[in-house]
Amino acid sequence: MHILAIAGSLRAASTNRAVLDAAASCAPAGVTVDIWAGLGALPHFNPDVEDAGIPEPVADLRRRVGAADALLFAVPEYAHGMPGSLKNAVDWLVGSLEFPAKPVALINASPRAFHAQAQLREVLSTMAARIVGEACIALPVLGHHTNAAAIAADPALRRALIAAMEALQRVAAQSSDR
Repeated sequence: MHILAIAGSLRAASTNRAVLDAAASCAPAGVTVDIWAGLGALPHFNPDVEDAGIPEPVADLRRRVGAADALLFAVPEYAHGMPGSLKNAVDWLVGSLEFPAKPVALINASPRAFHAQAQLREVLSTMAARIVGEACIALPVLGHHTNAAAIAADPALRRALIAAMEALQRVAAQSSDR
């Protein structure tokens, strides 16, 4: 089983990227997690550009989404919303055939910041994502754990990540059986 993970941050030392790396290390046997690093390479969404031909970074994202059995997002919150770069990526997926009914998990690296996750959940639900509730978690990592190894080594965080990954795996396996 293949999970595509998307960090909603462009920061090199992103806590959300570290959370995804930790989730990948906690993935159940038989599950691979591919962390997509192309967020910053996407052009601004513009239907005129799409009509002229899909830019390669967008085509790559769509191929990766299509090849994935499930998606995993970890997204920071800026001004009570998701980052514009992530919204741009999601906008490029709106008209794609690869996205609908894809099982999705959302990880929040700060329980204090819930608006971005709620906003992303609303947008993805509108796009016909299959949000896996038990795989959507908030982890209190900000200020305490700064890298994937520290996150994965924390017993409570590790248990939460394992439970979320197992829930996402179950739903993705059910989806592929249909």
